[in-house]
Amino acid sequence: MNEDYGSLRLRMVERQIRARGVKDERVLEAMRKVPRHVFVPPDLADEAYEDHPLSIGKGQTISQPYMVALMTEALELKGDEKVLEVGTGSGYQTAILAELAREVYSIERIPQLAQEAERKLEEYTNVHIKVGNGTLGWPEEAPFDAIIVTAGAPKVPGPLKAQLADGGRLVIPVGSEFHQVLYRIRRRRDTFSEEALTSCVFVPLIGEEGW
Repeated sequence: MNEDYGSLRLRMVERQIRARGVKDERVLEAMRKVPRHVFVPPDLADEAYEDHPLSIGKGQTISQPYMVALMTEALELKGDEKVLEVGTGSGYQTAILAELAREVYSIERIPQLAQEAERKLEEYTNVHIKVGNGTLGWPEEAPFDAIIVTAGAPKVPGPLKAQLADGGRLVIPVGSEFHQVLYRIRRRRDTFSEEALTSCVFVPLIGEEGW
């Protein structure tokens, strides 16, 4: 590799993320800071800052950098939020959230991925990871100011809507197993409004309220 990872990270933010319309400076700064190459398999480290998702094993992926930034921006984090992440995966999205929120609770259904992510996220004292069925949320820690789902769902899981705080935002891909639309859902008391953000393709959300 001719360039260091730091330079590649800065280029990724400018060309793939800011150029596509992500404006939240806190999100851009987190994307500049978190070393994405640490969260991918070692043999794929040189591809970590390229404009596409990568396999992390177990049939799972680390999302395209732009999609991570877009979903994070859609959560509208200011710094004092309690966030639920459904699908820890590599832990990269978790790290971005940890830079931007007060507390991050992340659920992963595959034990090995949860353990690897936990090891890579050791420096973040505000991250809490558990193995479980993410479609049911984390009721013991609810309500959450923001919820992010990093897998495609056939519908919005009821438990996640129920665990969203008043005024909270839920960002989730919804659709078929092979194509989804990314939605931002806002809660105002007992009313939920949906806003379509973009089309996308994620691995299936597995669980009682998923596939």
